[in-house]
Amino acid sequence: MASITLGWAPAELSLAKDVWGACGKAIRAVWQTGCVTVQRVEVADRIRAHGDHLTGAERRVAEAILAAPHRIAFGTVAELAERAAAGTSSVIRLAAKLGFDGYSDLQDCVQQDLASQLRPAAERIHEDRDDAQAAHIEAEIANVSSTLEGVDQDALTMVTGRLARLDAPLVVVSGTASSGVVSQFVADLGQLRPDVQVLSGSPISVTRDISLLPSNAVAIVVDLRRYEAWVLDAHRQLGERGIWSIGVTDSLLSPIAQRADVALVVSARAVGPFDSHVGTLALLNLIVAGVATRLQSSAAARLSLVEAAWNATGVLADEQ
Repeated sequence: MASITLGWAPAELSLAKDVWGACGKAIRAVWQTGCVTVQRVEVADRIRAHGDHLTGAERRVAEAILAAPHRIAFGTVAELAERAAAGTSSVIRLAAKLGFDGYSDLQDCVQQDLASQLRPAAERIHEDRDDAQAAHIEAEIANVSSTLEGVDQDALTMVTGRLARLDAPLVVVSGTASSGVVSQFVADLGQLRPDVQVLSGSPISVTRDISLLPSNAVAIVVDLRRYEAWVLDAHRQLGERGIWSIGVTDSLLSPIAQRADVALVVSARAVGPFDSHVGTLALLNLIVAGVATRLQSSAAARLSLVEAAWNATGVLADEQ
């Protein structure tokens, strides 16, 4: 990932929040009819898919879109071209290469992504569904399929390779909503290898723990839209320390993806008011399986010790 910092000034954040007011009716209609695109970050996904075929100027335009989508949402072709140090023709060519019907179509897609990212649960709870069970089944299966099918194999290989380095401590930072699935991820990794730590607590303790990390540590940062400020701040501090990081988030447009060395995107579509974490769990399980394969011998020894301890203490009530 390019090391682009997505800065949200107060005025820009206010503008971004107004996106929902501008296109909320269209987005709400899409959600209510069930015609929502499973992978919400359509612009970023298209850029990733076509990245190898972009010219230098087109790549600069793409990077400008990823770096500041909130500015692109209501900006003009000329403004985007100026930000990218490219011509307006490069903007139009990029839109066409990404499959959009002109710049306004690309801009509409950016607006819709920002709108879906910024919608709070207090608004989403008012959406009505006729067949909630069927909608949930469809959404969760789609979340898993979209997340796992969208994983870049080179990125996954790099991630599991980093996590399998036994001399490199691992630190995990998670937002509150994703902390449940992350706790299972940390427990699983901790059985496969030593030195797996969760960063949490007050700003004082988080800053202290980051300052004491060795330079070869690896960080995993997990959070979805409406990102928690302390998570972003911890990620910033890790970056300033030169700590290599993996971002697990719901958008390549997110500040976590922009700061991470490798970003893995999850689908979090939900029928109810809260985001789904099924896709996140599936991705983390995939990572654990990859690490287990790399550490098969040493991990097997650790798992044998754990199993022997459980059997000796009788803590598991297995059926006889």
